[in-house]
Amino acid sequence: MDTAPAPMGSLQHCSCQQPKMGDTWSQLPWPGPPRPAMLLVSLILAAGVMPSDAGTSCPVLCTCHNQVVDCSSQRLFSVPPDLPRDTRNLSLAHNRIAAVPSGYLTCYIELRVLDLRNNSLVELPAGLFLHAKRLAHLDLSYNNLSHVPADMFQAAHGLVHIDLSHNPGLRRVHPRAFQGLAQLRDLDLSYGGLAFLSLEALEGLPGLVTLQIGGNPWVCGCTMEPLLKWLRNRIQRCTADSQLAECRGPPEVEGAPLFSLTEESFKACHLTLTLDDYLFIAFVGFVVSIASVATNFLLGITANCCHRWSKASDEEEI
Repeated sequence: MDTAPAPMGSLQHCSCQQPKMGDTWSQLPWPGPPRPAMLLVSLILAAGVMPSDAGTSCPVLCTCHNQVVDCSSQRLFSVPPDLPRDTRNLSLAHNRIAAVPSGYLTCYIELRVLDLRNNSLVELPAGLFLHAKRLAHLDLSYNNLSHVPADMFQAAHGLVHIDLSHNPGLRRVHPRAFQGLAQLRDLDLSYGGLAFLSLEALEGLPGLVTLQIGGNPWVCGCTMEPLLKWLRNRIQRCTADSQLAECRGPPEVEGAPLFSLTEESFKACHLTLTLDDYLFIAFVGFVVSIASVATNFLLGITANCCHRWSKASDEEEI
């Protein structure tokens, strides 16, 4: 019977000090006189705690080879502690991880790829990427992220690819969320809950080549005009999923492709009234109010006359 493994132990703050081989072996119990079965068990235990090339053992349930640590699809509820210090590629995909400690990446300065897709992350702590200066690929897709705060990727200036797709609760991206990511080429914000995206969040990305924003409930009101204008000017240099990006509102443009909207679509957003316009509106309002009063007066007189005529007719019949 397949049973789910118990959650990993609580993560201790990394001290970036490599353990000594003697310390590791001194904690193992003396197996007694050598026997074939006990020797096999000892070899298995030794393989489980054998330090990697960087001097740190590979976490339980993970595989470590050539600076690649794969802990994917292990039903983990927390991130594994004490990774090899020289880890370049870390996969924690397809688990049940709900949180990542703020200092988790402090010791892994060689990290290039971090895969956290298909977990239960609601948010990431501030400063998580503060020491991840060489991180290039980050996958946060298929999680429960609700917002991308300002300076979330602070100091990770080497990021080339960020995948935030399929976070259905993602409803807000701070204007400074991607600040300083001049090398970012691929950004995926598709299939979230975004109704609006600030132009400021994207205009500071000079190297952007691919932008995925389809599958979001975009509200194509006046506030979206600056972003759409910017996207139209970059559409030749930036590949976007134009067929999947549609407006969910207002009603007059519901279902329309986001990139089909032109300056004419936002013409009403630029209407300005002059003094003559205000005077004309005031005059029309005054005339309408006078007409309303006159109409009510005439209706009152008519009703009164009808009442008197009806009363006189009843008296004649008597």
